[in-house]
Amino acid sequence: RSLAFARDDRRGAPRPRSGIVGLGFLVLLVALASCARERSTHDGGRRLVRFWAFGREGDEVRALVPEFERRNPDLHVEVQQIPWTAAHEKLLTAFVGDATPDAAQLGNTWIAEFVALGALAPLDSHVARSRSLARSDFFVGAWDGNRVEDTQGPQTYGLPWYVDTRVLFYRSDLLAATGEPWPPKSWDEWRTAMSRLVSSPSQESNQGSKGRDERYAILLPIDEWAQPTLLGLSLGAPLLRDGGRFGGFRDPRFRRAMDFYTSLYRDGFAPPLDRSGLANLYQQFAEGYFAMVITGPWNLSEFVTRLPPAMNDRWATAPIPPPQLGDPYPGASIAGGASLVVFRESKNPEGAWRWLEYLTEAQVQADFYARVGDLPARIAAWPLAGLDRNPRAAAFRTQLENAKPLPAVPEWERIAARLSDAAEEIVRGGVQVDEALARLDVDTDRMLAKRRFLLDRKMGRKMDRKRSAR
Repeated sequence: RSLAFARDDRRGAPRPRSGIVGLGFLVLLVALASCARERSTHDGGRRLVRFWAFGREGDEVRALVPEFERRNPDLHVEVQQIPWTAAHEKLLTAFVGDATPDAAQLGNTWIAEFVALGALAPLDSHVARSRSLARSDFFVGAWDGNRVEDTQGPQTYGLPWYVDTRVLFYRSDLLAATGEPWPPKSWDEWRTAMSRLVSSPSQESNQGSKGRDERYAILLPIDEWAQPTLLGLSLGAPLLRDGGRFGGFRDPRFRRAMDFYTSLYRDGFAPPLDRSGLANLYQQFAEGYFAMVITGPWNLSEFVTRLPPAMNDRWATAPIPPPQLGDPYPGASIAGGASLVVFRESKNPEGAWRWLEYLTEAQVQADFYARVGDLPARIAAWPLAGLDRNPRAAAFRTQLENAKPLPAVPEWERIAARLSDAAEEIVRGGVQVDEALARLDVDTDRMLAKRRFLLDRKMGRKMDRKRSAR
């Protein structure tokens, strides 16, 4: 959401009844802000680093503070845990009220939005001076997702903290029974395996939600945007065009990806269900209702704990297949996860950087994986965490070598939601692919109108300066 919209949220606040009350309230706010600023710089003689983290990460990261403070006796880290559901709104409110922390965890699809607001400090100079981290030790897609174009060109505004991407979780016993090559090295091989899955005799009783025998090859909830997006990325589709000024969904490559995606429903390989229509993913996977699902690393532990013990050796993971035989393996997937940022108005930017640098150390990332299960963004942490000995994690390690960042525009989350709507319209038979993608581009162009205006104005100023210099 935009800064203007965040400020509009305060419209419902009760107004003071008189100018005197309003003045008193203002004086109180100034006094509180002054106290907050004083406290933000000193805590028991040590410099304070205020850090916000979300969800379970916010709870578990506190355990890493004592070792950091032992190494940095001049600093004290104060962690505030915030639920993911409230994180985005709280960050915007803090920015509007000049109350941002020194550093924070940030979903990497939010980076561009907060850069556009001017909320984040660039980190390239810190990275260049660092003796403990190098760009080459991070997955390329995760690192590039933290680089955003601004007036100085592409700059790094975040450090990858943990990564995720999407791969295939599949029933190894059912796929082995098809006799088809696995894992598939092309979309054609993938489709052939799906066809064999739905046509071969059932190895077990698969009772669908309607009380009849049902079996599908793959689960693709129709209200999720990630699956058509990663297929488009595999074909090199840009998603947006002209530097993120316009929608690029009518690009022939994305058109081909969407046609492949929707054909999986049309040919009966995937059930036309949204997330609310799925009874229980783990139970239905165990029953053989579907044999594959595209999902992320959080399900590595969930599948172990939620599937019956007898299923433990009957499922595995594989990277996303590339479009054609001979294409680089694997196909592309999405570079997701969370990043670490320093706010431009930090009262202790140097201390905040030292905290971020510590959190991205290989051993610290390995320890954090043991606590939370988040895949380390730092490649050197994987063997330290024992992930090189986990065959199910191997697919993620391979896939992360071809994980693509999403478009670095603040409007992406709104665009992604509209993309899932377009895919659902096609699957449910309401519109044809070309019509749906044309509508999607029109809506995307509308969302990007402000971005075009700002970029064009910036370009005009640059040209004016060049003419003046002559």
